[in-house]
Amino acid sequence: MTRKKAKLAFITNDASRKATFKKRKKGLLKKVNELSTLCGINACAIIYSPYDSNPEVWPSNSGVQRIVSEFRTLPEMDQQKKMVDQEAFLRQRIAKASNNFRRVRKDNRELEMTEVMIQCLKGNMGSFHMNITDLNDLGYLIDQYLKDDRRLLEIIQATLAWRSASLPMLQVRSGRLLLKGLDQWRSCRLQPHQPPQLMIRRVLPLHHWQLF
Repeated sequence: MTRKKAKLAFITNDASRKATFKKRKKGLLKKVNELSTLCGINACAIIYSPYDSNPEVWPSNSGVQRIVSEFRTLPEMDQQKKMVDQEAFLRQRIAKASNNFRRVRKDNRELEMTEVMIQCLKGNMGSFHMNITDLNDLGYLIDQYLKDDRRLLEIIQATLAWRSASLPMLQVRSGRLLLKGLDQWRSCRLQPHQPPQLMIRRVLPLHHWQLF
């Protein structure tokens, strides 16, 4: 059974907050000790709290003073390298989460427009109520598919010319080339220096071709 994730927020209850502090402090010092021992690095910890009159240090007062002195001898640029405060840390987390959100939203939008395009090809266009933004996104997606189709045709033609082999001729109907497993080749990154027959094998195996 997995442990329930704790809510990251200030604990208002005094007794609960004090108990949590003691538990987390012990775990933090244990992690610092493990990091220093396993990785062979210099590390120290200084913890101030309203529950103790003196700060708690690890590994010792002399050990902390030695590490802090070594840190202060470094150039200022090296001292500030990878140094973040609470505000900077939260800004980094927010920026990372925002980027992930935009990427997921873009992927979901592409999946949605792909489904609309497939349904339109099946003659079910009347079941969608699209605005100008939807039409623009759908048009952009269709353009990307057409570009991929043209690129695939170029590869096939180069393969035929390079090998002079009897590959099945592909026909384009209404300006579209529909393939089974389209997502398998759309995500490939082709290298122009590769021989054509190697490129087409990486794009899509011949037994996956299916024309409509």
